[in-house]
Parts: sequence; structure tokens; C-alpha cells
Amino acid sequence: MSINGFDILWDEVDDYVADIQSIRSIDQLTFSKPVTFFCGENGSGKSTLLEALAILNGLNPEGGTRNYNFSTYDSYSDLHNHMRLWRSRKPDWMYFLRAESFYNVATKEMDYVDALHPSKEYHEKSHGQSFFSLMMDQVSRNGLYLLDEPEAALSCQNQLALLYLIQSCVKQNCQFIIATHSPILLGFPGAQILSFDDGKVEEVNYKSTSSYQTMKLFLDRYDYFVEDIKENEI
Repeated sequence: MSINGFDILWDEVDDYVADIQSIRSIDQLTFSKPVTFFCGENGSGKSTLLEALAILNGLNPEGGTRNYNFSTYDSYSDLHNHMRLWRSRKPDWMYFLRAESFYNVATKEMDYVDALHPSKEYHEKSHGQSFFSLMMDQVSRNGLYLLDEPEAALSCQNQLALLYLIQSCVKQNCQFIIATHSPILLGFPGAQILSFDDGKVEEVNYKSTSSYQTMKLFLDRYDYFVEDIKENEI
């Protein structure tokens, strides 16, 4: 793996991130598998920590490679300034995929083209097609990939396809750190799953994640939910 973990030097932090309980509970964190998932409710701190890791690795906060240098709106914390990476080796390639700012990255990609690097024309594809195409275009041996809610644009079938792509990359010494709500992606075999719920970060098994439990409850009791929704129309 490229990254084995990190420390946070809390004595130096003077930022809103100190009020995010799950992140505040971390003094140090170890990545034990080549695929690590951050899971938990909205606002629990998953994307904030992933963003800090991206910036700490020299990646653009809005997404892209280390060659991307632009800003649409600076809203990120300075947490990265107070973290120390435990790096075992330098990756040959890195990419930060951020669902919420993908449009900006796809637009900026057209500004960076030249004769040797033609545009991939992500805007000419559907949202889901462009997401998956980008992953296919960017992955390479010995890479580090930080993905923030990649399921946002992917169908269930393409989420499954992404699992196979990740497995293929892991066999080529790649590391993935992924923030997700998807019960499909969280099902990647042998992954490290870190829950950000209940104001702390702790390692959990797949079937104890809220994403899995909520989806299973809905599928098992679909008829009940349909009737309950009908009776409680807004």
C-alpha cells in the first residue's frame, strides 16, 4: 500500500473540523487493507477526512490528478496541515474523484488538452458513463485512488462493474480509499470498513453497516414500506 495511516496533531488545529466528533475522535488511524471504505450518515465527516488526505497527497481539493490546479470555491478545512502520513512507498499515479465537483473537473480537463493528451470528452457522455470512463482512463499499476461517493452517478450494474475494476487494480498494487453510502460497493470482499457514525471512527463488518441494514430492511419489507408511504403522504 502507498499509505499505511496517519496522525492528527490536534494541539495545532483551529478549524471547524475540530467540532466534527468522528474526526475529533482520531489521534491516529491505520489502513490495514488495500481497499478502505469510509461509511456513515451525511455530515459524519467522511468526505472532510477524505478531502484532507487528498490535499495532503498533493491532489486538487475539487478532484483530478496532481496536475490539476484550479478552484471553483474554497470551502475545505486546513486539517491537512495538521496531519502526518505514514507512507510506505510513493505511488506511480494518483487521482481524486469527487462526485459533487466532477462537472468542474470534466470542464477543466478540456483546458489541459494538447496534441499528446486529447480530451476524453466527458461532457459528451452521460453522467454515469463519464464517471466510469474516467475510472477506466485513470487507473494504472501502483496507483492511489481516493473516491468520494463514486456511486452517485453509477447504476447498480456499474457499481458491480466498479467492484471488478477495483479488484483488478488491487492485483496491480493499487490502493483505494472510498467514502460511500452504497451497500454494493461496501460489499467488496476483504475490505476495511470504517464507520463514522455515533461520533467516532471504528472498524465494522459489512453486515453491521447502516447502508447494508437499511437496504436489507427495505428489500425484506418492501410491501410494508409501500403501504406506509401511501398512508403518510405529504
